[in-house]
Amino acid sequence: MSRSHLHPIPLQSVGSQDAPVPLLQPLPVPQNSSSHPWASPFGPPSWGLSCLLALQHFLVMASLLCASHLLLLHSLPPGGLSYPPAQLLASSFFSCGVSTVLQTGMGSRLPLVQAPSLELLIPALVLTSQKLPLSIQTHGNTSLELHLCRGPGCRSLELWNTSLREVSGAVVISGLLQGMLGLLGGPGRLFPHCGPLVLAPSLVVAGLSAHREVAQFCSAHWGLALLLILLMVVCSQHLGSFQVPPCPWRSTSTSSTHTHVPAFRFLSVLIPVACVWVISGFLDLSMIPLQLSVPTQAPWFWLPHPGEWDWPLLTPKALTAGISMALAASTSSLGCYALCGQLLHLPPPPPHACSRGLSLEGLGSVLAGLLGSPMGTASSFPNVGTMSLFQVGSRRVAHLVGLFCVGLGLSPRLTEFLTTIPLPVLGGVLGVTQAVVLSAGFSSFHLADIDSGRNVFIVGFSIFMALLLPRWLREAPVPLNTGWSPLDVLLRSLLAEPIFLAGLLGFLLENTISGTWLERGLGQGPLSSFTAQEAQLPQKSREKAAQEYELPFPIQNSCSCIPQPLHCLCPMPEDVGDEEGEPCEPGETADLLPGCGESCPAPSREGLMSK
Repeated sequence: MSRSHLHPIPLQSVGSQDAPVPLLQPLPVPQNSSSHPWASPFGPPSWGLSCLLALQHFLVMASLLCASHLLLLHSLPPGGLSYPPAQLLASSFFSCGVSTVLQTGMGSRLPLVQAPSLELLIPALVLTSQKLPLSIQTHGNTSLELHLCRGPGCRSLELWNTSLREVSGAVVISGLLQGMLGLLGGPGRLFPHCGPLVLAPSLVVAGLSAHREVAQFCSAHWGLALLLILLMVVCSQHLGSFQVPPCPWRSTSTSSTHTHVPAFRFLSVLIPVACVWVISGFLDLSMIPLQLSVPTQAPWFWLPHPGEWDWPLLTPKALTAGISMALAASTSSLGCYALCGQLLHLPPPPPHACSRGLSLEGLGSVLAGLLGSPMGTASSFPNVGTMSLFQVGSRRVAHLVGLFCVGLGLSPRLTEFLTTIPLPVLGGVLGVTQAVVLSAGFSSFHLADIDSGRNVFIVGFSIFMALLLPRWLREAPVPLNTGWSPLDVLLRSLLAEPIFLAGLLGFLLENTISGTWLERGLGQGPLSSFTAQEAQLPQKSREKAAQEYELPFPIQNSCSCIPQPLHCLCPMPEDVGDEEGEPCEPGETADLLPGCGESCPAPSREGLMSK
């Protein structure tokens, strides 16, 4: 049975080269305009197009950030904030922007946008001793009204501030643990034991885990939500290959070649969002996630700095919630790295890139917590799904998103404008992008022998139990109670994290149930199952693609000055050999259980070509 493969999306260099070229040269494929990305034969997108793509990634990221903050603030008891919620959002935008710039420049080097994720939201909700809201309280077709609480009559004012300070403390602890995990080279020790049967269930669950929240936002007005989803599907799929003749764009890698842009695909987020936003305003449907009672209180310019409102509160419960955040966010980010590399048809992320990525994500979370933000930073799955919709991946675009976020974080008054995004827009955008992540998870199954009874059990058990345990915990008549509240927070947080449960169960089953390398999808070594198209690439092209994970040249020269315990952050000479698929050492086992593994066979290029 033939299986379809993801088409390569070129990762564009953003270095000092005057005319960067695509990393992977286009292969001979049938002349179908929808079968390969537009940017593949023409180099990186121009600055104008990069700004348009960055604006749309920013809208997706803003939707995720506003949705996360709304769910967290809505879970708190009745009361208010002692400062404008727009400043809370501005601090999150600032920390996410700084983290994005660091991630693309010195971290994993993948074009990943950093934003709060559901994995960070769940422990925060558990820490505030509230369940996920069953519905968003609305008045007619309007959403929750979040008012500023001022004066001595606000009884819950101190409770709100204390709860958010405790969540910020958990975010700081999460960032410290994540950074320590990266500095100690944890991903390098885990990745050799992770294959498609660990990645695929995690991606499937990541796509499915947000369906309740998406439904909550869409339920504010199903008509507008369905219109947005319909427009996104039509623009990205039905009109995705439609070229616009009147708008020739010149590629930055050529001086005279003009090419026509598939404008509908490249604007498949901006056009639907703008249309639905305008229709919502025209019909006077004020379905906004945050409606401030005193909008003029937010300043035009504000420099985020630690301790402005108060310092994060470190408690035993914050410590356990931070541990849960760190484990879940690390699992999510590693899956995001692998998915982004798969979509770009790059080699799997090497250990040094994953270690740097997790370290800098931890630094971003520490910054966010110190600035008073209740949400940390992690690689954004919705933005990876958006990149798949556009079929263009560029570090230049990710850099621009980071700069947009930093600039917006300096102006809470401008941040208030984003709080007017209608709830159906939040739900529709997140719904489509999460669906792309879900489909990418399913497409990863073809790398392994999915007809194997062993693999069928691992996949089914991991996905089902990862979705069942959070539902059981949420619907249990008696909450989980061990008698010690910090341990309760830890267990409730971890058991409510679907992507962590899927990754953990898949990892344990994959490495404790015996199976051949080929059966597990590791015929070319851990996490290096290339498709037939990639196998046809010349060795120089593959080496050039692997170099995209390396540090910039000026920083790479200073690797010799790094202490020995931190050498896991720098590419080692043996990494190139590993990424080219050299045979592993004789006697290396494929399983964690002693004595049940099999020797790793030398890879065969002919066998790889036949897959």
